[in-house]
Amino acid sequence: MKLPSVSKTVFRLRRLSRRLWIRTTLIALLALISALTSRLFAPLLPDAIAENLGPGPVTRLLEILASSMLAVTTFSLSVMVSARRSASTQVTPRSYRLLLEDPTTQTVLATFLGAFVFALVSFVLVSTDYYAGASVGVILIFTLIVIALVVISMLRWIDHLTDLGSVAETSRRVEEAAARALDDRRRWPSLGAMRMETGDAAVPRGASVLRSPQTGYVQHVDLEALNEKAGPQGRVYIVAEAGSFVARGDPLCRHVGLPADADLHTAFTLGDARSYDQDPRFGIIVLGEIAQRALSPGVNDPGTAIDVITRLLRLFLPDRDVPESDEVLFPRVHLAVLSPSVLLRDAFGPIARDGASNVEVQVRLQKALQQLRRAGSPEMAAAARDEAERALAFAREALTLDADRERIAALAGRGEDPED
Repeated sequence: MKLPSVSKTVFRLRRLSRRLWIRTTLIALLALISALTSRLFAPLLPDAIAENLGPGPVTRLLEILASSMLAVTTFSLSVMVSARRSASTQVTPRSYRLLLEDPTTQTVLATFLGAFVFALVSFVLVSTDYYAGASVGVILIFTLIVIALVVISMLRWIDHLTDLGSVAETSRRVEEAAARALDDRRRWPSLGAMRMETGDAAVPRGASVLRSPQTGYVQHVDLEALNEKAGPQGRVYIVAEAGSFVARGDPLCRHVGLPADADLHTAFTLGDARSYDQDPRFGIIVLGEIAQRALSPGVNDPGTAIDVITRLLRLFLPDRDVPESDEVLFPRVHLAVLSPSVLLRDAFGPIARDGASNVEVQVRLQKALQQLRRAGSPEMAAAARDEAERALAFAREALTLDADRERIAALAGRGEDPED
């Protein structure tokens, strides 16, 4: 069973594994090890290979592989940088992290660089007579395997380049990241902790305050560590959950039954940017930014905004049901449940404001909110009704034709489009 919250160590290791240089270094090391240990496999080859195969053909093959892989790696890196720049300028700067963490891009680049390292090291060793006899045959077999991997990676890379950095592909990646975080909150509304009501009344009077040692965003909260540090009698009430911005001295959590100077800071990971992992609001906000960019006068692409509305609707009304678990894994930690009104305001509020003068966007927005009113939970339905009224207020101020205003008003009131 997937746990609702990972430890701080696992969170950092997961972030580290998404770095481009990690995967590249690992494959390069494997290539280096295979080149250096080829002599160990030499006794396994038939004597005929050792007698008929010289270092000359293998050396030329390694030269070709090394020079071509250096050029391909340089080209691929330039393509990745261009895709990142395109995503930052045409979509939203908050999406580039997903492009950098793309597993296909990282694997392909790592394969190219690993092949270059293998060819370079093997060429040096063959040229210095480190390989002799059957050892040259072993390095030839390894070289053919590396070439096969490079060909497969090139085919994957060519297919991947068709969508890399595009608005549709970037939107899809943001949607997937937001869906993973939202599914976790559907299954575990409070991530395995005790549910806490919003507002100051939810925290007992006289509770001690743990304040932030720095300014930044809360990227991750280690609920298991907080539960262990609380002990049998302690209780921890999280004030700043993942995604919250805190200044130095702002409260991170409040606690009772623990010493006033309890060391709980290590359970909170703070950084200069928000993370998608434990923060479903971030993915929703980034999708909204994509729609905002599309609705700007310089881009004027209402079709992308309509596509984003569809993606947001799919997030709130997923194709598959996610069963909610009532199991409490961290009984000494209290965490508030995400409010549907906050999620819908993050998702549709900016689109309603920036697309107020576009009747096509307003129609699609009202229809999406109407679907949430019909198929969502009572809390979701109430939040969707509020957002529909807010979007209608923006449309009434921005639309110039009375017929368009009446059409949006009919959708906001009854959910029926008179022009359908």
